[in-house]
Amino acid sequence: MRLVDTNVLLYAISDDPSEAAKASIANELLSARDLVVSAQVLQEFYVQATRPSRPGRLSHEQAAALVSAFCRFPVQAVTTEVVLAAVLTSHRHQISYRDAAIVEAARVKGCATVLSEDLNHGQDFDGIRVLNPFLDPAR
Repeated sequence: MRLVDTNVLLYAISDDPSEAAKASIANELLSARDLVVSAQVLQEFYVQATRPSRPGRLSHEQAAALVSAFCRFPVQAVTTEVVLAAVLTSHRHQISYRDAAIVEAARVKGCATVLSEDLNHGQDFDGIRVLNPFLDPAR
């Protein structure tokens, strides 16, 4: 199983010509059956997709429909277990709480991989490996 970070979802909806290759990769990834999302990722997607300053911003209705569609994947809730583990991971690995919460949501869901452009490609967080799918053709 692989947890998908917010940036993958955002690239999937991008109509920016400079992001066309990433949009194609993101949409290909989202057709896989071994993906997981977290509630945090869904929240971040909604906020970023509807942000007034976003070029090609989505309406509430469009973003809400996509959030519902992304729920076809298993969703890890933001639980006390995830929060406490993320606090420790953030401190131990000197990463943001937000990034640590993504890593810990992946761990709780049994994922070996986090697909993200925001963390260091190839970095291992105690058994959770980060892959940037926009760099790694093995996706």
